[in-house]
Amino acid sequence: MKRYIFLTLQLLCVQFAFSQAELLKYGDFESWITRDIKESALMGGQTKRLYEVGPEGKFDGAKPFFNQGGSPWANSNVYAKVCGIVKTNCSVFPDKHGDGKCVKLMSRIEKCKAIGIVNITVLAAGSIYTGTMVEPITGTSNPMSKINVGIPFTRKPKALMMDYKVSLTNEPNRIKETGFGKRKTVPGQDMCEVVCLLQKRWEDADGNLHAKRVGTLRMRFDKSTDGWQDGKQFPIHYGDISKESWYRDWMGPVVGERTYYALNSKGENVPISEEGFASADETPTHLILKFDSSYGGAYIGTPGSTLWIDNVKLVY
Repeated sequence: MKRYIFLTLQLLCVQFAFSQAELLKYGDFESWITRDIKESALMGGQTKRLYEVGPEGKFDGAKPFFNQGGSPWANSNVYAKVCGIVKTNCSVFPDKHGDGKCVKLMSRIEKCKAIGIVNITVLAAGSIYTGTMVEPITGTSNPMSKINVGIPFTRKPKALMMDYKVSLTNEPNRIKETGFGKRKTVPGQDMCEVVCLLQKRWEDADGNLHAKRVGTLRMRFDKSTDGWQDGKQFPIHYGDISKESWYRDWMGPVVGERTYYALNSKGENVPISEEGFASADETPTHLILKFDSSYGGAYIGTPGSTLWIDNVKLVY
């Protein structure tokens, strides 16, 4: 009996040794950078505050932001300059979680109105992701082309660990508000989404980026949670998952309007052609980790859909 207990303890120790959770840099969301930007007089001339994840500090003024202190995080808070008019959007905020801070992502309506020049209303979802934002934003077309998604990464974690909280409005349908034309109704309830993708990327002679999917975690939350769900783990699946019983089309290679973009060796932000699944034993080159308050793509969602995230870790 003693020998059995001893062996069991040994196995538990071995399991623990191979199940270490590592916090992503700034993944505890305790420190933030503030950006105070004065909008154009035609927009009212008010100074608006945006937030970025990184070392505590300021990055004020109407100028393009670049990641600070080695932070891997960018988000949907942006400085825009449309037709010479300076405008901002803020849908990602620091918030409280216990005795510390977390990140709050919220879907909301953003208006940009200047009589005789521009009149745009859009649905802006809150999003935070590994990568960078290409500022200033100069229009509402092809929003994915404005973000450089993913960071270099060659490890193979077995799970994503995080604390999270979800609040949904339970509206039966969503809206699509692009800034052009009338608001449209999109069938289906809004959901918050979490994406963790490991890609093997390469660049061809013309500067085009290609990728195969090595690891996949993609999930949607369709219900509000009863408070915080702390320390939850979600497995990352390797290789071709298309034959699994739980597989859904939206878990596969990203194509169409939702195609991701990244910088090539020429400094150009170009689409990533994701060309199917890699074998499970392939080594990735990049990690895409993305959290969204609405799942339907650009300008689609329900105002009020909210996702809180904290303590983002990768489990090995």
